[in-house]
Amino acid sequence: MSVFVDITPDESQVDSPVRNAPKNKWRGRATRAALPVLSVLVFGVVWQLVAASGVWNQTFVPFPSTVWRAFLDVSTTHDGVRGYAGYLLWEHLYMTLRRVAAGVIIGIVLGVLLGLVMGSVSWVRSVLEPWLTFIRALPPLAYFFLLVIWLGIDEAPKVTLLALAALPPAAVATTAAVVAAPVGLQEAARALGASRAEVIRDVVIPSALPETFTGIRLAVGMAYSSVVAAELFNGLPGVGGLVKDASNYNNTPVVLVGIFAIGFSGLIIDGLLRAAERRAVPWRGKI
Repeated sequence: MSVFVDITPDESQVDSPVRNAPKNKWRGRATRAALPVLSVLVFGVVWQLVAASGVWNQTFVPFPSTVWRAFLDVSTTHDGVRGYAGYLLWEHLYMTLRRVAAGVIIGIVLGVLLGLVMGSVSWVRSVLEPWLTFIRALPPLAYFFLLVIWLGIDEAPKVTLLALAALPPAAVATTAAVVAAPVGLQEAARALGASRAEVIRDVVIPSALPETFTGIRLAVGMAYSSVVAAELFNGLPGVGGLVKDASNYNNTPVVLVGIFAIGFSGLIIDGLLRAAERRAVPWRGKI
């Protein structure tokens, strides 16, 4: 007589990876959300300790509470004073973002188009690549004063400076992406009767999109890093102008408020760009 013993474990006692997948997914999301919050808390504690140590004068390292009060003062009307220089913080930030948006859109559009041409036509790349490298190597202040001489002190030099800061990263990234487009796919498309324009539209551009998005993010970052320089002259209202004007009077809390405003808005914009990238090129990192 044969005796069969069922040694299959009870499903309720088995930790199934499939069953635990949602739990692990939420745990991962919670960890990713908690780590930035923890880093901010640690930064705040270290800042408080450094300010309380008395090693540096409060003019140079103010307490976090002092910066918070400066934020409230700049954001509201108090004692008959409206914000800073007659503008609230959101109005300063709005003007800065408007300038950045105009410069970045111009720089990215021209940079991506230039990158497509440079990546597709080798002699154009040979002619223009040194000039892009030259512009990319220049710090914004090196040519901003020249732009002021040429264009005046209104909005034109500010937008032009931001466009020149955004153009090279977008152009270089797009050029590299187009050059690296799979040759086999291009030849297969030509063999199937596709024209040059159709090959660029259906093969080159989709394959170049991931690197192009990286170039766009870099372009926005370059424009943001140049915004204070762009608002050196006639920059009020504007966060860069606010930072410069406050620094003239050693008003460190307001300077820090402006820096945080630029930094946090930059984080939000970069997050939006990453979300757009995930939607536009969902295959990135998966093939």
